[in-house]
Amino acid sequence: KAAFINFISDEEWKSIEPVSSWFGPSSFLMSSMSALFKLSMWIRHGHGYLTENLGIPVWGSYAVFGLATLFLGMVLGLVSEVLGAD
Repeated sequence: KAAFINFISDEEWKSIEPVSSWFGPSSFLMSSMSALFKLSMWIRHGHGYLTENLGIPVWGSYAVFGLATLFLGMVLGLVSEVLGAD
């Protein structure tokens, strides 16, 4: 607490460089990182649901997510091929 009070009273905050817009909370980079974090939490909760509530073994949950990843990649590849054909 004392260090914070000294930081303010001694005006040490004036010597700190501001965060660049690239790393700001509303930047594309930080928004993407937030989306990836939310996706990882969704996958974690999904894994817990599959293993704890449905009784699927851990390897089965990994297989489900692996197949979902492959399927999503195929769908995105197909969509990009169709859109790129124009």
